Amino acid sequence: MLTLMDHLFFFFTKPIFSMAGRFGVNAKELERFLKFIVVGTIGFVVDFGILNVLMLTLQARQVDLGMWNLFGVVLLNGTLTVSNTISFSSAVISNFTWNYLWTYPESRSKPLVRQGGQFFLVNLVGLGINLAVLNALNPLCTQLFGLLGYNAAKAVATIVVLFWNFFVNRYWTYSDVE
Repeated sequence: MLTLMDHLFFFFTKPIFSMAGRFGVNAKELERFLKFIVVGTIGFVVDFGILNVLMLTLQARQVDLGMWNLFGVVLLNGTLTVSNTISFSSAVISNFTWNYLWTYPESRSKPLVRQGGQFFLVNLVGLGINLAVLNALNPLCTQLFGLLGYNAAKAVATIVVLFWNFFVNRYWTYSDVE
């Protein structure tokens, strides 16, 4: 039985599937990837929304969690790192739920604890990648774009992690899916 989400998805993606078929693209994998993108977009809204609420609230209250240095090199902006960890984790929970129920419903043959553990481990590495890219680009992006420059750094970090998450989750977490 198709859900409302499925009907909307197929309505908007039908032209993509018809064109992809002409090039020999596996329709099922394309469908999964497009669903993964939809789920990721929801996660993106959750992630960026929570990040900005936390950052703007902390800045308005003049909360500064400091800079974490190693040999005089700033590695992490404390306020940005804590806010990003909370927002990223919220998006991971959203993404796991949507992927489990919608993108990979046939993967439920695997025990939820094992599948969830794999998903969260992949995303823990993804968080590390996200924090590294975010903190590396934040000084430059803040110089270029001002107070909200962390959003540009976060956008680049999100794109990098998108590819990590899709391929590792597809071939490890959801490896039982045909």
